[in-house]
Amino acid sequence: MLYHQTKDILFVKEFLGHKSIKNTLLYIQLANVIFKGRSDEFTCRMAKTPKEISDLIEVGYEYVTDLDGAKFFRKRK
Repeated sequence: MLYHQTKDILFVKEFLGHKSIKNTLLYIQLANVIFKGRSDEFTCRMAKTPKEISDLIEVGYEYVTDLDGAKFFRKRK
């Protein structure tokens, strides 16, 4: 996932502590197969009440941040 966010294989190699880039490539290829067809696009929603928050969590949204008393959530498209 880190590679898909950064597109920097050397950074991922160092982050994971791999001695060989070949090991990192195996993980990237595996992630490509698993997440093929999934995009990095998200649907975003805002909630202010506990009921709104629980409704979003129940349908698969994940918490991102707070701003001006509102909580923001996202879910992959």
